[in-house]
Formats: sequence, C-alpha cells, structure tokens
Amino acid sequence: MSVAVVTLFTVLLTAPQRDEISEFYLGNRDMSPLRNGLAMCGDYLSAATLLGSTGIVALTGYDGLLYLGGTVVAWMMALFMIAEPLRNSGKFTLGDNLALRLSQGQRSVRLALVLCTLVVCLLYLVAQLVGSIALLAQFIGTPSGTVRTMCVVVIGSMVVVYAAIGGMPGATVIQVVKAVMLVVGVGVTAILVLHHFSWNIDKLLSTAAGNSDLGDRFLGPGLRYGGTTTNKLDFFSLQLAIVLGLAALPHIMMRLLAPRTTRVLRGSVVWAVGLIGFVCLMAGVLGLGATAIVGRGEIAGVDPKGDAAVLLLGYELGGPILTALLSSLAFVTLLGVAGGLTLAGASSIAHDLYGEVIRKGKATQAEEVIVARLAAAAIGVMGMMLALLSWGTSTATLAFLAFAIAASAILPTIVYSLFWRRFTARGALLSLYGGLACSVLLVVFSPIVSSSPNSIYPDTDFAWFPLQNPGIVSIPAGFLLGWLGSVLSKPQEPQVFEEFEVRALVGADER
Repeated sequence: MSVAVVTLFTVLLTAPQRDEISEFYLGNRDMSPLRNGLAMCGDYLSAATLLGSTGIVALTGYDGLLYLGGTVVAWMMALFMIAEPLRNSGKFTLGDNLALRLSQGQRSVRLALVLCTLVVCLLYLVAQLVGSIALLAQFIGTPSGTVRTMCVVVIGSMVVVYAAIGGMPGATVIQVVKAVMLVVGVGVTAILVLHHFSWNIDKLLSTAAGNSDLGDRFLGPGLRYGGTTTNKLDFFSLQLAIVLGLAALPHIMMRLLAPRTTRVLRGSVVWAVGLIGFVCLMAGVLGLGATAIVGRGEIAGVDPKGDAAVLLLGYELGGPILTALLSSLAFVTLLGVAGGLTLAGASSIAHDLYGEVIRKGKATQAEEVIVARLAAAAIGVMGMMLALLSWGTSTATLAFLAFAIAASAILPTIVYSLFWRRFTARGALLSLYGGLACSVLLVVFSPIVSSSPNSIYPDTDFAWFPLQNPGIVSIPAGFLLGWLGSVLSKPQEPQVFEEFEVRALVGADER
C-alpha cells in the first residue's frame, strides 16, 4: 500500500500542467532511450508475467517455458515489423495513422477502430482488476462479496486517477518505476534461487523434476498442451494470439508513437527487448525454483492455476519480507498495465471519436483533454462493474481473448495500411468489424463458456468450437476479410499511398 501511495503522489506531481493534447497523449517526448525502453517494458509486462507465467512453469515445466518464449517473440514482432513505420506515420493515436493512409472513409474507420480498442482495453482491464482480487485472496483466503467490491473500487479508482489526471506523463512515471522494480525484483529472487542450488543449473532442473512428482515428463513437451490433436491445436492457437496480439495491444501501439525521433525509438526498442528478455528468463528460473523448493503439489494445493507459486517461493527464500516485496511488485505491475489501458481507451474516445468523428476536427485542445479525462473515469467505472461480475473467471482467459481480438482485428488493419498499396477503407472496416465479431462468436461457442467443469456455464453445452482460444481461425479471418474488402472496392488514388509510404520511411515533421 505504501508503494501505491508513493506512486499516486508521484503521478499527481508529474501530471500535465497545460491543456495540450500532445502532452496528455504522448507525455515528455525528450526522454532518453533507456527511460523510453523502461516505459515500454513496463507497458508490455503485466502481472500475468510475474504470477501467471511463473505458475505455468512451476506446474508444467517445459510447456511453461515455451509460453514465456512466446512473450519475447511477440515483442520482436513489434520491433521488426511495425515500430518504426508506425511511429513515422503516426500522430497521437492509431486512428491518425489510418486516417492519413485511408483519407476516404476515415471517419467510419476511426469509429470501428474506437470500438475494437475499447473492447480490447476493457477485457484486459477487467483481467487486471480480477487479478488484483486473486492477489488479495493469497493472503486472506476467498474474500467475501464486500471485500471484493472494496478491493475493486479502491484499485479501480487509483487507476482512474493515474489515467485521468496523470495522462501519459503520469503513466510513464508508473511504467518506469514498475519496470525498475520488476527487473530488480525478479533478478534478486532468481539469484537467491540459483545460490540455493550452488549456481548449478542441472541440480535445479533435476530437483524440480523430482519435486514435481512427474519425473522426466516435467522437463519434456506435452504436459500442458500435448496428448490430443485438439490440445496441440489449442496450444498453437494460443501462441499465435500471444505473439501477434501482444504486439497489437492499443497501449503498446500508443507507446511506440511517443519518441520524438526515430533514433530514440530504435534505442528504446532495443532496451525494451533486452529488459523483457531478461525478465522472462528470470521468470523461468523462478518457476523452476518454485517447483524445486516448494513442490508442485503444494503450489497446486494453494492455487490450481499456479498464480501463488512465486509468492510461496518468496516465503521459503526470504520469509514474510520477501513475500511482501514480491506482492507489492505484483500490485504495482497490475496498476501500471491497468493505467496504460485506461489511458489508451480514453485517448481513442477523446481524439478519434469526439475530436475527429463527432466534432470533425473542430474541437479545441482543452475540449479534447476534458473529454479524455471523463472517458478515463467512464472506462474505469465500467471496468470495475465488469470485474465484479466476472469474479471466478480466469484472468488468463480474459487476457487471451483480448490478445485474440487485437491480433484478429487491429493487427491486420495496421499491417495492411503500412505495407499494402491496394488496401482500402472498406477492407479496413471488414477487417476490424469481422475480426472482432469472429473472435467473440468463437469464444461464446467454445468450452470457455459452456460444456466443461471450468466453463462459465458448466451445466449447459453449446460449445461447437472445440478450442479455448479462437486465434487460429479468427486471425486468418481478419486478414482474409481485409483482403476481400479491398479487392472488392475501388482502389485509392496512387499518390495517397506514395505520400504515406514516404512519410512512413523517412518520418514526419515534429508533432
């Protein structure tokens, strides 16, 4: 709680002092590549990386390590494909990129993008708030309805303050603090684990396999995603959604627009890749260490999903003090991601929906900032209500659905707009609405909602789609619909793409 209070006051001190949309949306654009890289790392890594990923490694060994590998590959995807052309051609939001590329029909495209952005941000925000209750449950057991409500309201209110008052400057401070704490926290704990096993990796692996009650199966593939063809397809679908979806999350995309120059962006992304890779590597050590020191059976007994693994490991290595430090780290991580998501959703509403669609570019900067602050409050309240209704739903399920929608709707539109000359506004609309609808429908008719003991409605069965993640179908569908809509519509004037291409390659004037 002390960490939360300190970060809250820091956000208030660094909040924008003027009603300038560039400062509210993009923050201090003179930061060094290291600070930008820390902020990107903070935006990218959520509490699921610290708690969920280490838990998956602790329970499933090799398959959990593969899951962590997907997190790193996802950022490489953003680095090599879209970071630089997106920053060069962008302004404040993703809607500005699409409006420049698809000048005819830009208002309808902005509207579709706002809808997809809100759905993705709300789902991921709800996952963070539900995760905060799960974190609380590690200390007090299953919380009552009143305690759950108080927890969500307090944390949700802090998130609203971060986004509505702090804007991008406040969010950046939180992300930098969070990234430093995350790197130091997982690094020190991993060193304690390795020191416990005399820096002998083979001893760590063999002890983990021995305490898993699974023997060598723990260090081989197939424990989580093997066995049946459906499980293997589900694993591929999940990895596809993680790799492509993480790179297309709105708050990640918005962060790529912040660096003032391309040189700073390149340096920032390199720092971010190194930091994210380090954290994921250390998270793997923590997961294996938890199995080796605590034991797989005890971890699964406390939490079948494994989210308590790193906290149980902290207690064994450093007692209540290290457990408290790791808990505060998870809490700040959760707050940072939730604040970034709320800001991305609010910016999309204020700039794309209000400023460009409703006011047709005639809104003043003060108006946009006021609308952004009100939108942040509205998104926060909506997120709190949905989080209370979603109690009992797996946070990973909500997060993976958000990834699948981002990869199925937003990513095809961004990739086509940056690299395909023939892409049109109709293609963008089909890709955005079609990718969103396909993802949601497949999840509604999947085992997540019905037919299995862990479903939302376990006593009914309308799950004709056998996989838990829709990515393997919805992502190709998003790209296919974008292509189909474009070839069936009238091409744009050639000079529109040529001017856009030049700007994406060499950059724009200072925004």
